[in-house]
Amino acid sequence: MKNQNSAGYFERSKKVVPGGVHSPVRAFRGVGGTPVFIQSAKGAELVDVDSQRYIDFCMSWGPLMLGHQDSEILETVQSALHRGWSYGTAEPYSLELAELITQTIPWVQKVRFVNSGTEAVMAALRVARAATGRDKILKFDGCYHGHVDSMLVKAGSGLADMASPDSAGVSAQVASDTIVVPLDDLAQLKHVFETRGHEIAAVIVEPVPANNGLLLQKPEFLSEMSKLAKKSGSLVIFDEVITGFRMAWGGMAERSGVVPDLVTYGKVIGGGFPVGAYGGRADLMDWVAPAGPVYQAGTLSANPIAMTAGLATLKKIRRENFYSALESRAEILGDTFEKMGQKAGVPIKVQRIASLFWCVFGHIKTQDGWVRHPGQTPEEHKGIYAKVFHSLLEQGIYLAPSAFEVSFLSLAHQDEHFARLTDAFGMALSKL
Repeated sequence: MKNQNSAGYFERSKKVVPGGVHSPVRAFRGVGGTPVFIQSAKGAELVDVDSQRYIDFCMSWGPLMLGHQDSEILETVQSALHRGWSYGTAEPYSLELAELITQTIPWVQKVRFVNSGTEAVMAALRVARAATGRDKILKFDGCYHGHVDSMLVKAGSGLADMASPDSAGVSAQVASDTIVVPLDDLAQLKHVFETRGHEIAAVIVEPVPANNGLLLQKPEFLSEMSKLAKKSGSLVIFDEVITGFRMAWGGMAERSGVVPDLVTYGKVIGGGFPVGAYGGRADLMDWVAPAGPVYQAGTLSANPIAMTAGLATLKKIRRENFYSALESRAEILGDTFEKMGQKAGVPIKVQRIASLFWCVFGHIKTQDGWVRHPGQTPEEHKGIYAKVFHSLLEQGIYLAPSAFEVSFLSLAHQDEHFARLTDAFGMALSKL
């Protein structure tokens, strides 16, 4: 494939944009090469500025469960545009979306919309500190909660591809309010709560860590974490920015049976438009201004276009209920890839849940054969993934340009797309 125009755009962009991109992982630094500049997308396909087509298994990092430009959502958004695209006032569209969420998810009694998952996390942490009168937040090594200063400590996402696990510009004082515990380590978690539980306002977790690989936790981990938090008077915050409405209608909270005190959402609830939300128990959410003393505001929060797109997306998901179909497809795909790896002599483990999957390349040296925390990812994984990524890209398949990001399935992916992915994957393995 040719990327002459993409290369030209990238050189131009580097002159006026830090690193040439507006989010680090887009720069392809984790896999090498020149990033592809996309000019349009529809269904399951992307079209780049060199007019080349790719089957997209990144799906804008998760929000597009229906694919690009779903006709029903497109029609709804076009109608909304004729009404106006920003009011800066109270409006009925966010109300409808808030009612749908609170009436169907029992642990979300009230919800506040913001513009991103990062904003949602920032506000949820502020509420937790105010409600408990404590300062410390417990997070897990490898869980990514956006670029909130206090959460950029042993995080994931684009940071997994950088030389340092933390961000410059985060003060030691801010970082000191965050306690970090390894994933899949109940003994250390218990110890922290026994010794410092009285200081901890909340424990925040990606119930399915999906920004440093797909680090599926054992079923008892979330349950024990919740029990320890409640015993210490600490709140439980589920970061379901990725998993909310994608794992199941009620996200991973529904699948795990663990009820959080506060939850953060993003991605799917905006149907691909910029959005975030935090919600939970009414007594906690009533701490938020103007009802309470916790200040949080946003000029473009509850943008009417994003609210309309999100409402239409959730209604279609709820009506068609295709969760099991996508999960079944992910299972078939994972089994197929693993068998292909065995045949080609390339060790592959496909970790998957619902419509998410992550291919791990190399020998996993754990007793149960699963990668459950960042330190268990094979050393050779990153190098092999980069080769597979570029081979697939040359064949018109677009995966996440990072060895530590997951892939997403959507309703737009059809049998022909999976057949092309499988053929391309086989070719990539043969080159290894």
